[in-house]
Amino acid sequence: MSGAALGLEIVVVFFLALFLLHRYGDFKKQQRMVLFGTLLAWYLCFLIVFILPLDVSTTIYKQCLIDHESHAQTPSVSPVLSNQTTPNTSISSSISTQRVCYKPWSYIPDGIMPVFWRVVYWTSQCLTWLLLPFMQSYARSGGFSITGKIKTALIENAIYYGTYLFIFGSLLIYVAVHPQWHLSWYELQTIGITAANTWGLFLLVLLLGYGLVEIPRSYWEASRQGHLLIKTYFKAAKLMTEKADSEENLEDVMEEVRKINESIKYNHPLRKNVDTILRKCPVEYQEKMGRNMDDYEDFDDKQNTYPTERSLSKLHKQVIYAVQRHNRTRVQWQILLEQAFHLEDVAKNETSTSRQFVHSFAPPEPVGWFRRYIYTPTVEWYWECLLKQWFYRILSVVLSLFSVAVVWSECTFFSTRPVLSLFAVFIQLAERDYNYLYIEMACFITIFFLCTCVYSTVFRIRVFNYYYLASHHQTDAYSLQFSGMLFCRLTPPLCLNFLGLIHMDSAISHQAKEQTAYTSIMGSMRVLSFIANGFYIYYPMLIVILCIATYFSLGTRCLNLLGFQQFVGENEMTSDLIDEGRELLRRERRKRQRIEDGENRRREWRERYAQRDEIAARNQTSMSEMKETNYGETLNSNANRQAKYTRSSNQSGRDSIELLQDAEPLDFNAETLTDDPLQSDPGRHVGGRYLSMSSSRSRIFDDV
Repeated sequence: MSGAALGLEIVVVFFLALFLLHRYGDFKKQQRMVLFGTLLAWYLCFLIVFILPLDVSTTIYKQCLIDHESHAQTPSVSPVLSNQTTPNTSISSSISTQRVCYKPWSYIPDGIMPVFWRVVYWTSQCLTWLLLPFMQSYARSGGFSITGKIKTALIENAIYYGTYLFIFGSLLIYVAVHPQWHLSWYELQTIGITAANTWGLFLLVLLLGYGLVEIPRSYWEASRQGHLLIKTYFKAAKLMTEKADSEENLEDVMEEVRKINESIKYNHPLRKNVDTILRKCPVEYQEKMGRNMDDYEDFDDKQNTYPTERSLSKLHKQVIYAVQRHNRTRVQWQILLEQAFHLEDVAKNETSTSRQFVHSFAPPEPVGWFRRYIYTPTVEWYWECLLKQWFYRILSVVLSLFSVAVVWSECTFFSTRPVLSLFAVFIQLAERDYNYLYIEMACFITIFFLCTCVYSTVFRIRVFNYYYLASHHQTDAYSLQFSGMLFCRLTPPLCLNFLGLIHMDSAISHQAKEQTAYTSIMGSMRVLSFIANGFYIYYPMLIVILCIATYFSLGTRCLNLLGFQQFVGENEMTSDLIDEGRELLRRERRKRQRIEDGENRRREWRERYAQRDEIAARNQTSMSEMKETNYGETLNSNANRQAKYTRSSNQSGRDSIELLQDAEPLDFNAETLTDDPLQSDPGRHVGGRYLSMSSSRSRIFDDV
């Protein structure tokens, strides 16, 4: 059962990471190396979070075994003391005999977890500090060959790696000059882990302080439909401005590509690089510019000035960035329109007396069985207009209580006597009864909430247009790999912080307890005492200041003062953008309504004419059947008549032959069947003749 639990979590975490990568990345267009690196980074980080509760329950079980062995080796008390304390002794002895160390259902045998954590941790660290930065520069490079991309990536990462080597060298010198320390491989390893965790903890507190306040507040604001609709208007105005900028930037880049495409001919050495750039352009621009391969004019180095390979690499990089940004804003605009129209529909349906949710526009996809039988319009009305608001409010209150518990525990987790950390109290209460399922669930919920606060902030933050995680497959390679780097750097200090909150880290709690397998690979933090006893304990207290600043939106107000458009309650710029967004959505609604009305009219005309065509085809079929019946009867009568007159005389036959020879051949034409041939119009094509017999005009029978 223990191995099954570990294997099941490994599989589930893999599919979770794969799902998130599919939501934000693009499996069809992005490079396989980028997708693999990001998937591996996310998978290892999620794996640490999901497996750590199993490590905690296994460690508690081992501590129970150690306590029982120590009690078994304790000498019996003196008879005098035992006589004086007979009741208490009997009670304690009965309790000690009743408390048996039961093996948890998810127990992992010895020797597996240390190896597992060592592989996972060092793989994630190699990714975040060595491979992902290099792959990030490689994917963003505009080079046309593998060698050129590698060269560009090495140059860009020279400063990056040099900074880390300087920090590590400084810590190494500090340890070397200390007289009480002797450098060994274990101590060097501990110094490297401490440096990485210190950098991660510095960023972790910043992101956690924002997420602890913003996540409960976002659900509370989601319960206010009016406020959410106004904020959507504001986002629409900002996104339209960004969309216009991306289109203008794409036009400028495509104009530069067009000039280079016209200047570099088919037999120029750099023509293949130009073709590579053209393949990255949108299809409509490729059709406009063409390949310029139909002119066989040779290039002349003396008359024209041609771009260099370096300038083409720069242009290639600009094309990739411009196309990615244009596609992202276009998709986000469509998604935002759907959200805004849905919120407007909710506002209209709130006053509906029929309690049937009515959409303004028909869904683009056909209605499935779920919406037909389960999520009916009545159920949708009750959820969207009544239940959803209360659900979000209750969820916001619950998450707010979790946030308060985390802030209190972050400020008091260093106190072991008395135990002030709420999460440590919950775990110790479950530890007394050896309720391993409760321990694992409590650990999982706590660390899952911490990870949600931190990781959601990573998904929300945006550094201009260089780092931005956009859903619906619109995240570029640079942002995907940057998120993988952040996850690998934030997860180890997050897990150490969680173990400190529940008093399972002996370096912080200073208790003689069995260490978890995760803390054992981290080494003893006492090698750098000023970090273990100072920074790791007092720096998380800054989370209180960050939560207060986030609650009053101090960062948003500062950005608004600097000129960045932010949603602030009472502000003239915010009001103008809200009005602009409302007008944009009204214009898009009218446009979509006209398109839908046109499609409905065309559908009605098609259905009407389809019925007419069906009736006409049915009539034509019946008429043909009637003609075939009449033709068959005529053939039968002619056959009978011919059988009746087969024994005619030879003279009558010869007279018939002479009569046919004197007659003029007839062409089956409507013109010859009219009563008055002069009244027929010779220039009009009249139906009713056999086209296969209409060759009389070719003068075939003129000699008859």
